[in-house]
Amino acid sequence: MTGLSDSFQRPINYLRISVTDRCNLRCIYCMPAEGISRLSHNEVLHYEEILAVAQAAASLGISKLRLTGGEPLARAELISLVQMLSRIEGIDDIALTTNGVLLREYALPLKKAGLKRVNVSLDTLKRERFKRNARRDRLGEVIDGIAAAEEAGLEPVKVNMVVIRGINDDEVLDFARHTIEDGWHVRFIELMPFTSGESLQFVPTKEVKERLSSLGILEPIPSSQGDGPAKYYRFPGAKGTVGFISPLSEHFCFNCNRLRLTVDGKLRPCLLSDKEVDLKTPLRSGASLEELKVLIQQAVAAKPERHYLLEGMLPTVRSMCQVGG
Repeated sequence: MTGLSDSFQRPINYLRISVTDRCNLRCIYCMPAEGISRLSHNEVLHYEEILAVAQAAASLGISKLRLTGGEPLARAELISLVQMLSRIEGIDDIALTTNGVLLREYALPLKKAGLKRVNVSLDTLKRERFKRNARRDRLGEVIDGIAAAEEAGLEPVKVNMVVIRGINDDEVLDFARHTIEDGWHVRFIELMPFTSGESLQFVPTKEVKERLSSLGILEPIPSSQGDGPAKYYRFPGAKGTVGFISPLSEHFCFNCNRLRLTVDGKLRPCLLSDKEVDLKTPLRSGASLEELKVLIQQAVAAKPERHYLLEGMLPTVRSMCQVGG
């Protein structure tokens, strides 16, 4: 394997794979209340097609995979896909991002299939607020799912909180306390402006850090496998960690190492750009491994230097639930 690098000499070793556009929640920043127009079965990549893309990517130097959605656990037989991907030579890390609703049922089977780690999206610890923000009453199942993932050894279990002004920003201290008292690994994420039908305001990382100062001094800790764009800290004596992902106030494009495969088979060089390379049509026309590798290389070459959100250039073709974050 020679490895992949883009036009700006950034190594590319990480592929995020959206396996479904369906979700059992309707979070206000991700999906309209009525949901989206769902793709038909034939429009969605089959597992064998996802496997072919992952094999081609691995042969070029991709070593990390993450399964996303929609809600990935809403797709049938996901454990079979994890098993298939875990057998690919060169893939050393397979992770999952989930809303946690179905995680209690699937945590142990996923671990046995080859999944290494899991991130759980959780934006509030208050039941009534969860019902309002996610438009479903499922908070208890998410909390149970986090515990089940820890018991199964899908560690570190990371809890992702998208901080939204006036919606849940008054809970950042509550989440941070869990890193001290319960060993949680919490990541505070700045809201990205995808179309969702709601007018929402992000909270800068600097402000979140200022609010957390009442709990003690945050001590920086070294990054490790799977950290991605997050910067990590720990309160004195805490078993857990506090992470910050700051796509707007402290953008991390300079070290972006990833590509995204959409559920309908488009390879997306940048989350925040609408540019895509079609892989599904070539796959269903019998493309060889070498032909897929050329298309992947084209997507890598098309990666922009950075996003242009602050200049008002927003992605418009897909909502967040159709990209997988």
